Amino acid sequence: MKQLPLQSPSFAYAERGFGQWLDILGYAPTTVYNMPNAVRELLHWMEGQDKTQLHQIASVNISDYYDHLRERENITRGGGLSNAYLNKHQQAIKLFADYLRQTGRIALPVMEWENEVVDTAQIDVLTIEEIKMLFNATEILPDTRKHQRDREFYEALQYRDRAMLSVYYGCGIRRNEGVQLDTGDINFNRGILHVRKGKNYKERFVPITKQSLQYLQIYLYDGRPLLLGGSRSQALFISAKAKRIDGQTMLWRLKQLVELTDNAKLQQKKVGLHTLRHSIATHLLGKGMNLEKIKEFLGHTSLESTQIYTHLNLEQHG
Repeated sequence: MKQLPLQSPSFAYAERGFGQWLDILGYAPTTVYNMPNAVRELLHWMEGQDKTQLHQIASVNISDYYDHLRERENITRGGGLSNAYLNKHQQAIKLFADYLRQTGRIALPVMEWENEVVDTAQIDVLTIEEIKMLFNATEILPDTRKHQRDREFYEALQYRDRAMLSVYYGCGIRRNEGVQLDTGDINFNRGILHVRKGKNYKERFVPITKQSLQYLQIYLYDGRPLLLGGSRSQALFISAKAKRIDGQTMLWRLKQLVELTDNAKLQQKKVGLHTLRHSIATHLLGKGMNLEKIKEFLGHTSLESTQIYTHLNLEQHG
């Protein structure tokens, strides 16, 4: 919670340093923004317990703080905090403890928490048929007579949309991982995508299907050069302004495709880029891939994060 004040100079310094540490290590911008905010809430609460120095924080204090989070009201929506939100706070506190240890500062007690069970009813997963609808929607061209751009421009967007679906669904990558992809991250000979800027500063190699490789090739050779114009960039996904595309634009394009499907059931779902990741994981599990392989595919650190897809798979197949 960014607005919470910190009176202790020691706490404020530690929170600032934590954010800088995450940034230096190459964590995603959302992580660099959100994790220190969660730690700020922890430290603000500790000040209310008359703690002003890190060495004063014991494991019982952190345990009491977590109990407080479980009881705290959701300021935005009312009710309690979601289990997903609680898990993010667990992650933030563990990362903060890593930061303090690795930078030689006072050691924060390490808590042995188990992840809260996320309510899978809050997660929308697309069926294989709905994924096909999204790919089919990329074939629909707007009436260029109503727009200032020519047909070739909209064809380039079509190629980019198919490439976008190919990596976000086909490779199951995270939103920021896709934004940060460069053209050199695709190995066409081996059929592999190199995810260099993964979560928690971890890279991985993800297999690409032949169909996805074909869509990526068409985009690279026929769509991307037109979007670049005379500009130069290593970015895989290029915006209409010839720059590396941002996640919000990608999300907007995905929502446009959902509308173009003209399918009421699909349009009622809350579809985002992460929905495509959830969907491919659920589909792979349904086809018999074991959880350990799916964990590697998604780049999860622990198997606990992957086990949610067993529940999603059961819900989708009854």
